[in-house]
Amino acid sequence: MSILEKILTLFRGTATEAGQAIVDKNATRILDQEIRDAQADSLRAKEDLTKMMAQQKLAADKLDAKRAKKAEYESHIGRLLTQGDQTLARDVAGKVAQLEGEIVAEEKSQGSVVAAVQKLHASIKTADRRIESLQQQVDQVKANESVLRAQSSISARHSGQNAKLRTALDSLDRVKTRQAEQAAQIDAAEALALTDGDGDLEQRLAAAGVVPGQVSADTVLARYQKTIVTQVPPEQLDAPKSETSPLPQAAEQSKV
Repeated sequence: MSILEKILTLFRGTATEAGQAIVDKNATRILDQEIRDAQADSLRAKEDLTKMMAQQKLAADKLDAKRAKKAEYESHIGRLLTQGDQTLARDVAGKVAQLEGEIVAEEKSQGSVVAAVQKLHASIKTADRRIESLQQQVDQVKANESVLRAQSSISARHSGQNAKLRTALDSLDRVKTRQAEQAAQIDAAEALALTDGDGDLEQRLAAAGVVPGQVSADTVLARYQKTIVTQVPPEQLDAPKSETSPLPQAAEQSKV
């Protein structure tokens, strides 16, 4: 095989694959059109069946008329023979024979028409059942396709939401990390400021009680308790406690 033939074969293969892909992608549309074509064929077949049934009825009516005519001629033959008119009876008998031949031929043709009508009617019913079954399958395929598209859409949206959520969490972690770094920098700057000046030394001296620092609530309370004890006379300190608090008494004595 030459190079040109291989290239042509490659083109044919590519065209076949592309055509198959197009067919697969539009399979439901093709099926819909094929169903419409089948329904149109079934409709034409029903029209042909209607025509055949009409012809069958006309032929049956014609056959019934000949049978009736034959019966009438046969009755005439009996009367003519009774009257002794052999010649006319023979002529009528010839007409009856002709009608019998025609009736036999038409009955045979009528049987063929009836068989054809029954066969066509059965074929139409079978085709309609197949079309209906195919339509149900196509509808099911369309429903499944809709469900698959919905699931794909939900899955894609869910994946996108997860991706956005992961991005938001990553951003939050970066913000927390930056805030922690800023807090550490502030603490380091404050510590450096204390070591550079006298702040750290003052804090240590205040903690040792050498220099005045912040006064605590316990210190203030102890100071007031010392003042009250100093102002109350010793005999009131030893006396039993009354319902009245000593604090107002000590205040009155201080006023005197």
